[in-house]
Amino acid sequence: MATLLRIDSSASGDNSKSRQLANEFIEQWLAKNPGGKVVVRDVNANPLPHFTSETLGALFTPEEDRSAEQQAIVAIGDELIDEIEAADVVTISAPVYNFGIPSTLKSYFDYIARAGRTFKYTETGPVGLLNKDAYLFVASGSFLAETPMDHQVPYLNTFLGFVGVTVKETFIAGGQALGQPGEESFNQAKAKIASAA
Repeated sequence: MATLLRIDSSASGDNSKSRQLANEFIEQWLAKNPGGKVVVRDVNANPLPHFTSETLGALFTPEEDRSAEQQAIVAIGDELIDEIEAADVVTISAPVYNFGIPSTLKSYFDYIARAGRTFKYTETGPVGLLNKDAYLFVASGSFLAETPMDHQVPYLNTFLGFVGVTVKETFIAGGQALGQPGEESFNQAKAKIASAA
């Protein structure tokens, strides 16, 4: 049975355009994979603790020496990594907040980036270990894609590549604060999803 891990991050709930695009894709994925399972990780509804000195200390403390508090901190990342390792495909829906991804999604990435588990260092540079495919669904109030102000899509591609996740396709709805141009962009993204399926 195929498993899709759905990661959502928008604070807009059902009104989120990035989530709505993910809905379109997942509906078609389920039609192709009728026995498929969708695991939902909503980092807005269930935000993760920020990565702090306590987090770092817990990770660098040998397992047998960790306090109960440190064990609980490490267990957060363990659960998230287990979840993405078990997935066959990953979808990420993300808006742009102040020129970047939501801090809740950044916290998620901080927890799944673990040397020896999701990436390793080699003499020729880091190598990702997850070996997954991903689809991105992104939205922004203005048209930022492929401009110097786009710190969302390039970052997502860079981080995901670092942990061994290959972005197969990105569906972008720009201009969502601009009325008709935003509606047209959203509809174009939906049409792209339909043709990709």
